[in-house]
Amino acid sequence: MTHTTSQSRRPVAVLRARPTLHPVALAAMLALTGTGVAHAQAAPVAAPADNSAAAPASLPAVTVSASGLQLGANEMTTPVTVLEGDELVRRREATLGETLNSEPGITSSHFGAGASRPIIRGMDGPRVKVLSDGAELHDASTISPDHAVVSEPLLATQIEVLRGPSALVYGNGAVGGVVNVLDGKIPTAIPQKGYEGSAELRANSGAGEKAGAFSLTGGAGNLAVHVEGVARDAGDYRVGKGWAPEGEPTRKVLGSFNRTDTGSVGLSWVGERGYLGAAYTRQTAKYGLPGHNHSFEGCHTHGDHLHCGAHEEEEDGHDHGAEEHGDVPVVDLRSERFDIRGELRNPFAGVSALRLRAGVTDYVHDEVEDGAISTTFKNKAYDTRIELQHEPIAGFKGLIGLQTSQRKFSADGEEAYVEPTITRKLGFFALEEYRLGDWRFEAALRHDRQTAEAQTSGIERSHNGTSASLGAVWKFTPGYQVGTSFTRASRAPSAEELYAKGLHMATSTYERGNADLKSEISQNIDVSLKKTSGDTTFGVSIFRNRINNYIYGRTLDEVDGLQLLQYSQADATFTGIEGQVRQRLNRNLGITLFGDTVRATLDAGGGRLPRIPATRAGIRLDANWQAWEAQVEWVQVARQNRVAEFESATPGYGMLNLGVSYNGQFSTGTPWQVYLKANNLTDRLAYAHTSFIKNAAPLMGRNLTVGVKVAF
Repeated sequence: MTHTTSQSRRPVAVLRARPTLHPVALAAMLALTGTGVAHAQAAPVAAPADNSAAAPASLPAVTVSASGLQLGANEMTTPVTVLEGDELVRRREATLGETLNSEPGITSSHFGAGASRPIIRGMDGPRVKVLSDGAELHDASTISPDHAVVSEPLLATQIEVLRGPSALVYGNGAVGGVVNVLDGKIPTAIPQKGYEGSAELRANSGAGEKAGAFSLTGGAGNLAVHVEGVARDAGDYRVGKGWAPEGEPTRKVLGSFNRTDTGSVGLSWVGERGYLGAAYTRQTAKYGLPGHNHSFEGCHTHGDHLHCGAHEEEEDGHDHGAEEHGDVPVVDLRSERFDIRGELRNPFAGVSALRLRAGVTDYVHDEVEDGAISTTFKNKAYDTRIELQHEPIAGFKGLIGLQTSQRKFSADGEEAYVEPTITRKLGFFALEEYRLGDWRFEAALRHDRQTAEAQTSGIERSHNGTSASLGAVWKFTPGYQVGTSFTRASRAPSAEELYAKGLHMATSTYERGNADLKSEISQNIDVSLKKTSGDTTFGVSIFRNRINNYIYGRTLDEVDGLQLLQYSQADATFTGIEGQVRQRLNRNLGITLFGDTVRATLDAGGGRLPRIPATRAGIRLDANWQAWEAQVEWVQVARQNRVAEFESATPGYGMLNLGVSYNGQFSTGTPWQVYLKANNLTDRLAYAHTSFIKNAAPLMGRNLTVGVKVAF
């Protein structure tokens, strides 16, 4: 079959005609404006690390912003993952999914190098909400795994992953969890010395990546200004030894490049009782879509079966399974967002804090093939969130809130497999806690209404759902605590699950929605045990999540690798365990064991659900000496042979990773850090079972990353 260019494609010149201002150039220009102020004052002297008299080991007290009640990580009723400081610097990758991929209970969807979304306890897509400091991100990543998350890890100051009652207040659809990315683009305080900031450069060998980031905040009186930016340029990455795709002489994944620019400008008014600020953020990106198969063009359905090729040319000898080579499709993305954030403490009697989060997003990306735009995805959305935190009432401390959003999504072109839709959501929520001795109790309640309207067909579906959660944590002896929670949550089907109909070549699927889908009802129980102090610290959690009317893409037919997915409902159960334990060997050494596993089955017949992460286990040795820190770890991923119908098993693999960093300071007292990390040192060929394109885009092979960061 000869590949032809559809008349629906538009020249790339149309895209270039848009008036744009390079975001990093804009942010750098504003940063240079404040350079004179920055150099006019001396930087603080950082206290040197002193490991000669190490205190008894204990988990650090980290405030979890997304908890809603400014709780510490050790006060949560359910497991929470927090990455910050040096640990965040070590873990950061080009995408949010890959940054969190090694944390217990969290994997990623992995779609080449440009798109990767977090998967929590086997759940992804709309079941995992991604937030920017408490406000939902509106991109197209929940629609398909080949769409990027518009969150930049190099600009994150802290990343939090929540489950349980606290996650519920961000939406009843977050049955998998919530990922909250904190940043500094809207200042909440005036820097003590009038300015503060950081700059970072890094490069890696696996993809020839070069990246740079900077952040600068300046202020005086009640006004503060913040600018930040990131530029990244990475080529196609190399995979492990032994991979030789047919017809390709290289171990590089063609089309796995990633070029991203992000810039933000923010302004805040800061007073004694709070702040109010706004920020503009722009991100542009170009990345390839490996594994795109043009031979599926023209495939369609006959009832519950696929048909590829003309009816009267069945014997033309054409092999529809053969990939036609040519230019790899490229995603050309632009996202613009305006954020408003504010907090007022003690606004009136009985209320300790009033918080506001609001945003307007204009997202568009073109999929470019053979030099022309084949499909354009647009997502225009707004969201508003208001919280009132009340003073203690009869020992109860908590908050109530309102959240509303609207999303206008459209796709135009060859792969417009979802008709234009408007989704409106309105939610009311409450979160309360009560403390009694060594006990802390927590309860959350939320009611949501969602309306999803299909613009072309005129079909409209509305869903109402009430969710509730109860949790408790008991510190039964110093340094030990046990937590448990029970959550009943309702999730309305997404517009894509309701109205999809068409060929999606990026994932090699033909997707069909179902406008009669009901809301999912999940019942989750979670039990955790932690030890937070002493030479031995650990945290382990077991969970069971039974979901009535679970929505998933059921494969009805397959032709030469193309699958017919029908969004269907069936009762399903997710069970699993995750955790880690660290033993302090001496003042300079420690060893950690970690791992996770999840099983997801259909209750009727015991069938498997697709793309469930494989079991993992690992061991890590960490060391520190004076200003040096180092880690070496081995991660073993098991073979995943618990597969769904039409799904292939994925072999297991082991990876050796290493990290080293040195913290110093200049003569002026300005701190700096240089770091090196080596992933997959043995150059192992590895496949991600969670990926739609696991065979076309294996994981990266041996990769050395070096970087330097300066804070001032």
